[in-house]
Amino acid sequence: MGRDEGEDGADRPTVTLSPSAEFPALRPEELAVLREVGQRWSAAIRDRPADWDELPLDPSLDRYRHPPTPSRFGRLARIEMFKSDEPDQLLATETANLPQSGAGRVLARLRRGILGPPLASTAVLQERMRKLVALPVLSSDLLSSVAYGPEALLAVLVLAGSGALNLALPLAGAVVLLMIVVGTSYRQTVRAYPHGAGSYLVASDSLGPRFGLAAAAGLILDYVLTVSVSVAAGISAITSALPGLTRFTVPLGLLAIAVLLAGNLRGVRVAGNLFAAPTYVFIVAAVLLLVVGFTQAGMRGFERLPTPPVTAVEGLTVLVILRAFASGATSMTGIEAVSNAVPVFKPVEWRNARTTLTWMVSILVVLFAGLSLLIHLSGVVPHPNQTLISQVARQTFRTGPWYGFIQAATAMILLLAANTAYQDFPRLLFFVARDDYAPRRFLHMGDRLAFSNGIIALSVAAAIIFLAFGGATQKLIPLYAVGVFLAFTLSQAGMVVHWRRHRGRHWHRRAALNGFGSALCAIVLVTAAVTKFGEGAWVVVLAIPLLVLLALRIRRHYDRMHHALALRPPSVPAGGPGQPAEGGGPRDRAVGGDDQESEQSPQDVRHLVVVPVARLNLAALRALAYAASLGPPVFAVHLSPEQEEADRFREAWQTWGDHLRLETIITPYRAITAPLVQYLDSLHKLRPDVLLTVVVPELMVKRPWHRLLHTPIDQRLRRALRGLPGVVIASVPVHLPE
Repeated sequence: MGRDEGEDGADRPTVTLSPSAEFPALRPEELAVLREVGQRWSAAIRDRPADWDELPLDPSLDRYRHPPTPSRFGRLARIEMFKSDEPDQLLATETANLPQSGAGRVLARLRRGILGPPLASTAVLQERMRKLVALPVLSSDLLSSVAYGPEALLAVLVLAGSGALNLALPLAGAVVLLMIVVGTSYRQTVRAYPHGAGSYLVASDSLGPRFGLAAAAGLILDYVLTVSVSVAAGISAITSALPGLTRFTVPLGLLAIAVLLAGNLRGVRVAGNLFAAPTYVFIVAAVLLLVVGFTQAGMRGFERLPTPPVTAVEGLTVLVILRAFASGATSMTGIEAVSNAVPVFKPVEWRNARTTLTWMVSILVVLFAGLSLLIHLSGVVPHPNQTLISQVARQTFRTGPWYGFIQAATAMILLLAANTAYQDFPRLLFFVARDDYAPRRFLHMGDRLAFSNGIIALSVAAAIIFLAFGGATQKLIPLYAVGVFLAFTLSQAGMVVHWRRHRGRHWHRRAALNGFGSALCAIVLVTAAVTKFGEGAWVVVLAIPLLVLLALRIRRHYDRMHHALALRPPSVPAGGPGQPAEGGGPRDRAVGGDDQESEQSPQDVRHLVVVPVARLNLAALRALAYAASLGPPVFAVHLSPEQEEADRFREAWQTWGDHLRLETIITPYRAITAPLVQYLDSLHKLRPDVLLTVVVPELMVKRPWHRLLHTPIDQRLRRALRGLPGVVIASVPVHLPE
């Protein structure tokens, strides 16, 4: 991990979204221990015969390479799955990612048809967004909130009767002030953290890990609710125009979530191009509504139309006013999206992010203030079967194509507002998983260089909440403000600490601005948590500390794993690689069976030991030691998502001592199991008479839920190689403490 320097000159970790994040580099102290362990290996193998490491076949698949010939898969010529451009290094082609089973290949082709062909790791920079695409993609949630934010504010005031509606404009003005303050504060945050300025990163760096986890928990809940609320609001807009579809609210919502899932699994750039247009269409529609609406209001002297009589169900108290303000402030949800997405902008990242954020906040202020004023002049009040936007549009355009255009644009932006969450939620989980507070499988980039596991997790969680609340927008909004304003508060408070700590140029003014923003956000947070506690906010208030505790439990597990797998300087030079590993031997299992498997005596067996190695830790060295104890020939294979990581691993291998041959395979599409299986199959075809023994380190956990935090490579290999004769899978277990 590199370092970056902010505007204040402070040095902090560089945030990069790299396919190699799953394979962290060894620290200097680990390399020092690895060098010492390698010296012990040198002593152990000093007396071995000169040809002890000579292999019966060429692992590079080059010496025996010949034109493609029919294989056991059929009479058609086999497609070349690996290319060899450098010594001891292979490049897995796209075909090497296909499963070997017929059903698996059918599913793989179906997935390719839906999501598109896989992208190589080298294309990660091309997946970054320019400002014209980033603006609609990252602002869809923020701008869509003006469709329900003013309505949420009025829905509380109307409880106190028609007279309370006169407070709508002053409260809307207070919300606009909050938007400007928080937006300006985030501009400072983006500049101070030029490679990632999300609330989790800022709070963790300035306030400590637990505050960062609280901000992350709030944002996680916010993003899940963003999808649920946006889809619910979009379906509500559709049913307002077409009441006959009301009974299909839940199926339509689930269908919308499925479309968003498929679109975002296609990659950042493709999703941006797919979902950018509706945001611009909504901006045009909203501006059209404001222009025509204010023109009509001006023709009558800006006189407010009479409001339908509303019976008060409770008194106008300070609590009601604060509840209305907190509800209206939900229009700010999504304002943090740019700060979380700084790494996905084209260079210069922070400058493009700040420009995009400025445009977002400016458009938000204009639309929110304009719609609030137009709603006030129109004299409309919340109605259970029709949104305020629909009422204003009907009053402005009557019924006809322009009304239909306004409703269609509103429905599309509300549905696609969830796309902002699909952009930021997986990246947030990436940052949290990188710090070992979430399962490390969220570090993995899928076929289209998107964080597929995070996208799928978001879709499942949002669908469950949407189902649980029956797609009712007003039932979901009370859950909405607590999490996001907790993140706002901690982020701005973290920036105050940041400015005081580094004391750069004009730090007093910047700290004061962030402090003011933090105070305003804290007021909204407390108000929302207290006034909406009984309406459902208690769920979020309870869920945030539970998520923090879960993250701490996950971190504790990974800390124990790292401690258990850490390399230790050899204290007593006894045993060595030729000695069986302490704590139990491997669990061998021969896989497959046909007429090739006819060995009846040791003289009939000629074997080759292959050790897949992901990282040079204790588990890997135990597997290598066990493999070496079986006797020659032995070699190791490392699969890397990109050249940079492969070079880094080879340097670590040289530090260890290069005691065994190492073959590296670049898997540019980031798959591990399928290319490894294809490689072993290719080795088997070179010498069918050689028995392949694959030695795999296996982490043994004691609690069932810990299995979700690890990838069971040995089990996947067993399933994939079940039909291949002449292969033995040997697992070398490493038991992790509780």
